[in-house]
Amino acid sequence: MTITIWHNAKCSTSRKVLEMIRAKGIEPTIVDYVNTPPSAAAIRSVLEEMGARPRDLLRRRGTPYDELGLDDETLGDAALIAAMHAHPILIERPVVRSPKGTRLCRPPERLEDIL
Repeated sequence: MTITIWHNAKCSTSRKVLEMIRAKGIEPTIVDYVNTPPSAAAIRSVLEEMGARPRDLLRRRGTPYDELGLDDETLGDAALIAAMHAHPILIERPVVRSPKGTRLCRPPERLEDIL
């Protein structure tokens, strides 16, 4: 089974989800998305797979969310996705993609239904 995790090693939730995947005997493809930002197309693809909107994947705490004015409800999806691409720390983590689906695994228990 091919599993990919958009991972931030500084995040305890992301580390826990990675441990949970490995505990199942799976070595996932790890994408250090902060240092290797996903393209806008990849972000759109993940959102589509999750059935989510860009705001569902935006992280506020510890990010430039406020200084970029991302709380402006008039900003469209393209602008939010562009901001996430330019500032990948804005992407909530961890995102896990598997053949059974794609999930934002926050809380970590959300991983179970896609393994």
